[in-house]
Amino acid sequence: MSFGPARASLSLLVGASVIALAAPQAAAAQSTPAQDDTTAAANSPAPNTAPVTSDPKDSIVITGIRASLRQSMDIKKNAIGVVDAISAEEMGKFPDTNLAESLQRITGVSIDRQNGEGSKVTVRGFGPEFNLVLLNGRQMPATGLGDCCSAPASRSFDFANIASEGIASVEVYKSGRASLPTGGIGATINIKTPRPLDRPGMRGSISAKAVADHTFDGHKIAPEVSGIFSDTFADNRIGILVTGSYQRRKASLAQFTAGWREGYLGNESNWGSLAVPPDPRAANIINRPGPDDVYQVTQNAGYDFTNIDRERINGQAVLQARPFDSLTATVDYTYSQNTIDARTNSIGVWFNHNDTSSSWTDGPAAGPLFYSEHFAQSENKDLAITGAVAKNRSINHSLGGNLSWHGLGGLRLELDAHHSTAESKPTSPYGSNIAVGTAIYGVQSQTVDFTHDMPVISVNMYPGSEITASNIRPAGNAFRNAYMRDRINEVAFRGGYDFDTSFINSIDFGVTLTDNKVRSAYGFIQNDTWGGTLSAADTPDDLFHITPTSPDLSGMSGSHDPALIPNYFQIDTTGLIGVLEDRLGICSAPASGHSLPGTCLAKFQVDRRIQEKTFAPYLQTLHIFNFFNNPSHLRLGLRYEKTKVDSSALVPVPISTTWRIGGNEIGIGYGDASTFTTLKGEYHNWLPAVDFDVTPIRNFKLRASYSHTITRADYASLQGGLTVNSPARPDGGGTGSSGNPGLLPYKSKNIDLSAEWYYGPSSYISAGYFHKTVSNFIGTTTSQVPLFDLTNPAHGAAYNAAIAALGASATAAQIGAYIQANYPQLYTTVGSDPAILGAPGDPQLVFTVGAPTNSDQVAHLHGFEFALQHSFWNTGFGTILNYTIVKSDTHYNNALRYTVTQFAVTGVSDSANAVFYYDKNGIQGRVAYNWRGGYLSGYGLDPFYVDPYGQVDASASWEFRKGFTVFAEGINITNADRRGHMRNNKTVFFAAPGYARYALGLRVGF
Repeated sequence: MSFGPARASLSLLVGASVIALAAPQAAAAQSTPAQDDTTAAANSPAPNTAPVTSDPKDSIVITGIRASLRQSMDIKKNAIGVVDAISAEEMGKFPDTNLAESLQRITGVSIDRQNGEGSKVTVRGFGPEFNLVLLNGRQMPATGLGDCCSAPASRSFDFANIASEGIASVEVYKSGRASLPTGGIGATINIKTPRPLDRPGMRGSISAKAVADHTFDGHKIAPEVSGIFSDTFADNRIGILVTGSYQRRKASLAQFTAGWREGYLGNESNWGSLAVPPDPRAANIINRPGPDDVYQVTQNAGYDFTNIDRERINGQAVLQARPFDSLTATVDYTYSQNTIDARTNSIGVWFNHNDTSSSWTDGPAAGPLFYSEHFAQSENKDLAITGAVAKNRSINHSLGGNLSWHGLGGLRLELDAHHSTAESKPTSPYGSNIAVGTAIYGVQSQTVDFTHDMPVISVNMYPGSEITASNIRPAGNAFRNAYMRDRINEVAFRGGYDFDTSFINSIDFGVTLTDNKVRSAYGFIQNDTWGGTLSAADTPDDLFHITPTSPDLSGMSGSHDPALIPNYFQIDTTGLIGVLEDRLGICSAPASGHSLPGTCLAKFQVDRRIQEKTFAPYLQTLHIFNFFNNPSHLRLGLRYEKTKVDSSALVPVPISTTWRIGGNEIGIGYGDASTFTTLKGEYHNWLPAVDFDVTPIRNFKLRASYSHTITRADYASLQGGLTVNSPARPDGGGTGSSGNPGLLPYKSKNIDLSAEWYYGPSSYISAGYFHKTVSNFIGTTTSQVPLFDLTNPAHGAAYNAAIAALGASATAAQIGAYIQANYPQLYTTVGSDPAILGAPGDPQLVFTVGAPTNSDQVAHLHGFEFALQHSFWNTGFGTILNYTIVKSDTHYNNALRYTVTQFAVTGVSDSANAVFYYDKNGIQGRVAYNWRGGYLSGYGLDPFYVDPYGQVDASASWEFRKGFTVFAEGINITNADRRGHMRNNKTVFFAAPGYARYALGLRVGF
């Protein structure tokens, strides 16, 4: 990648000024399983495990980064099993502004980014759906609105909802443990919030900072304010703690996106494929793919320019009482709200696959260097100009209570309960995700050139159709409305007994009852008037502000190519909706779907309700002994889980089909009636967990763990209804899906091995190996069946009669006039275009319906983790380096077509971190480089790959007066870009220039 002189100079300046951004750090001092491990290890009888420390009278108090790293090392060293953690350096001072961005510093953890921020985590090759997130040891609900066109279904937790300022630590459990809730094959991640009695006395902090983010009209500055206050009373027997944060972010993102048609064979000749001799168009193909090569052609391509306004509010209140040393009561409430207003303006092209020309690379999965098409003026080809709005809010509440008693003789009892909810819904009066299309009709030719990192789209317009606001006409539109709510009620009883002297050091037992209730819903209203509605003269020009394209794409090669579409339009989308509703009734009288009266909010057409009830007892023992005169620990655990699933779905009943004459889509109409169905499922699992470690020499530890873990199916797969998708195709039929509440969860059998050498007070080196055997993957069985008595008007009697009377060359207008005259009951319009309704007696419309099932596929993943943490004596300098290798025995073969069933685990990639820091005399500096290798992100008819990505972050702070610290932060300071491709590295499906984000602030602590 190439940077201009200003960008390079800025990177060098920041890199030279500050050193090392966040690193794996330790958990705060709270009662956790990891701390129980530390306590047990400390009771080990062996003398050769003494930590490397100086005499207490000669010790130096260490704070800041170095203190956190030392605590982190101690946690890792003394834990039983594989545990990593990150903690706040001080109360209210977490190392990163985003929890996901902190987690990526841990060995084996990588993240997904959304809107330029860390969002979800992948651990050891397993993506967000395979990792369980806890809050203070409690299972948390998770919501989100998913993609644009279906009901939400994900269980994955979005870390963007939670600010880091109110977090004490985050623990990552990589090996299974009987005492932990299940759901994480990759890892179980426990977010811990501070408790007042853990740190007695009055203390707190408040910080304020200004965040400068890239926007299309310069760098906008947004505020972030956070504070935490904690105090204890009555001889430290009562404590109260409150935290709060407000964060605003204003940013802009630009992106190239492309849609690709499914892979073709080189010898095919059909719509969308390359022309085959003797077709004269074959002469326009350079280096044509061979007859057995699989290739793809571009279906559409465009540039998206998104302005983001994100507001995040977090708060927590904790009340604790300890009337006796042995009894502690805690009540806590946590609140988070994340609101995103994203407004996107797009410009792009669609291909008709007629008069095309192209050039190709060699290889069995050939990919185009460029792809272009010419159009006759009579085709009235459109240049697509779209305005989109996604304005949504997620709100989380969690109210919990805990009663912990340490009785006589080593008895421990604990009762914990919580009621937690998460809800995501739109805040816009138009829905969760809307797109309003406009166009300039009159494209003469269009080309997409994939030879640059940023593919170049260029168009030539016929005279009179120049790219100006005065030539824009409205086209089709879609208003999507999604909703999701997750409620978890959970009660856990835990107990244990610590033995004074015995081969059995402790016994732990417990039982958890979890009631998880999820609702997800979706509806849409749509007008497929892509041929245009109002004339350009009737469309107000002031709704469209012309903007140069190149400056807003700047950052990747190709963004300044002179062939690039010169301009795009910033659209007043809400104003345009008002015009179209007044004149065309796009909301009150849509072609598809139904809106709530007086609004543009679509009625829910799919409404799913799923309830999971889980009963989970466990038993766990810890043994401390000498193994061949070497101090050792052995933990044996067994967890049993039984889950019942009730899944109900209210789904719409399709009642009609409509074909816009000559088009490639059949619209499906729905009535007011819906059907309600309920299905049930049940499964149970025995989940063993064994951890062993031995210390053969001083400060050297060997570990081995074996466990079974599970991850439950996504909510869409568990749904209890049958839905069909709109539109269908005249020749390909329709698609649909049904759920299966009887699905078994994914199950993994895990092996972990590691060797660790703790050679200094804050230094260690470790190497680990892991192996996972995963079964119960979810596959899809399909069947082709007619549904709901729907028919195909594109092959019906009325259309056939019109062709017989008018001839095969008849235009859509002529056919429409014939249908209107002879079959008036079947004639209708889609926008201004003539259309035909499906009728009884027409051929049935056949649907390909997919249903999820547990397949017999088994995947084996293994990998290595290497980590080094080193402190350069008393200089204040230090480094953390780690590298993770992940391999899978499943691979996607790009040379095979979608007609061949394939299976591959997605998200598998290597990752690495390099962190350098300085911490001394009140000055801290950190620079961190985080890298993730390329990986398969998904596949359906074709695969999707995300290219390798590396990012540099930096921060610096100076405590210029006791308790007063000024700090600066930089995220992605080298403006790293992101990119993804399909079967070939030239078949780009997205490319996004990266932008840095900077913050300057002041923190006051006491």
